[in-house]
Amino acid sequence: MRQSPARKSSNTAVTTSLRDPNGHVCLVADRVIRIVKPTGLNDLKTFLDSPACAEFLERQKLVNTRFLDANAVAKVLEHEEVRRVYEQTPGAAIFEHERVAFLSFPYEWPAEMLHAAAELTIEMAQQLLADGLGMKDASPYNVLFKGPNPVFVDLLSFEPRVAGDPTWLPFAQFVRTFMLPLLVNKHFGISLAQILTTHRDGLEPEEVFSLLSPLQKFRRAFLTLVSIPVWLAARQGAEDAKIYQRRQLNDPAKARFILKRVLESARRKLAATAPRARRTSAWSDYMDHNNYSQDYFPQKQRFVSQVLCEQQPRRVLDVGCNTGYFSAIAARSGASVVAIDYDPVVVGQVWRQARAEQLDILPLVVNLARPTPSIGWRNAECASFLDRARGRFEAVLMLGVIHHLLVSERIPLAEIIKLTAELATDALVIEFVAPDDPMFRRIARGRDHLFSDLTKESFEATAVQYFDIVRCERLDQTNRWLYLMRKISNPRSEISNPKETLIECFEMQQ
Repeated sequence: MRQSPARKSSNTAVTTSLRDPNGHVCLVADRVIRIVKPTGLNDLKTFLDSPACAEFLERQKLVNTRFLDANAVAKVLEHEEVRRVYEQTPGAAIFEHERVAFLSFPYEWPAEMLHAAAELTIEMAQQLLADGLGMKDASPYNVLFKGPNPVFVDLLSFEPRVAGDPTWLPFAQFVRTFMLPLLVNKHFGISLAQILTTHRDGLEPEEVFSLLSPLQKFRRAFLTLVSIPVWLAARQGAEDAKIYQRRQLNDPAKARFILKRVLESARRKLAATAPRARRTSAWSDYMDHNNYSQDYFPQKQRFVSQVLCEQQPRRVLDVGCNTGYFSAIAARSGASVVAIDYDPVVVGQVWRQARAEQLDILPLVVNLARPTPSIGWRNAECASFLDRARGRFEAVLMLGVIHHLLVSERIPLAEIIKLTAELATDALVIEFVAPDDPMFRRIARGRDHLFSDLTKESFEATAVQYFDIVRCERLDQTNRWLYLMRKISNPRSEISNPKETLIECFEMQQ
């Protein structure tokens, strides 16, 4: 179960799990505490003692977990919410899990990341088989990402396997929550956000079947996962209870062999749902084409690299990351980066590069103008992106972003600057694009007059309400400026002379 990212005082605990019948998760400051009921304790201990668990931990596929002794339990029970849950759970034990730095949810992942989470789930199911263990469920909500790498977080998903059972009980859920959303995304272009925000348990075969043409119903990608299940369901009828009963063979070795083949088949079918590696979008080749001088981009790169070298931020948010060029620079400088963009194709490219180079980058499909809302039961199960992000980042990069927010989204400049101050704890690297810039005019589409009062001076006057301007540099032969700003502790309500806060300003000569 996932831990809530809400930032609370060190004396506050928050109960976050809802759906797990065998335990509760509480967030105590930055610690993840799991209270396990007696009904799930033996299964958890069996898994923790297994060779599979040891291997998963060694390969960093599983969050680290430790059992709390009496002294440690007494300490966490000082928190009222933990104590309340514990007292309502007779015979419970308390464990502590490793805290994943930044939470993300399946509806924020590009298809590449959902597919990687599915591969991890299948891999673990296959490995568990050798230890006589199985999975209770197969949901993408059991997985988080540490940088670009999926890691399994729900340790109450494991249980001893019934020796004579040849079925993989979570298979139907695996198909609904992983494979069918990936297929629909791949073949119909429907975003994972559209699918998974409204379908927490994924898609039913009948829902996908209704999208298919007569020919598609017989294509290999859909035949076994969609068409045949729909046709069989129509013949069996919903009242046929046999389809929900466990099968039991007298020969455990035969049952194990059949289950092994089932998992191998699931893995092959999953491979067919993989997103295409060379997908394109309106923004996927943006970094390869610009109308500026040959010195424009290298200068921008030098500015950002110098700032990162000087400031040495540990956590960076790259807003409007595109294909992740500056995210990679930040990660190579030692930062843990969350990179967001609204285009799933470019975010998928960021993930591929980060995974290939093992860069500490978590790429997410998030539009800052319409960020992920809080959803789930009472709108409280999965926190909004902003609730997870506020105050989490020592540095925020906003390169080539604010003019899109101003023009395309009609977000007032003051609101944009205010939000950046909520996200950043220290540094802001931001690019100001004047209305006479070619890209600004392109997206304005003849509405330039609406932004006649937007000038470098008015931008600075707005920014200094929340930041000190440390450095400013004009990008070569453009009407674009890069700024390094430092957040001030108390916002200024009135600024008579914004130039007073400008410590250093360099403008390149055309």
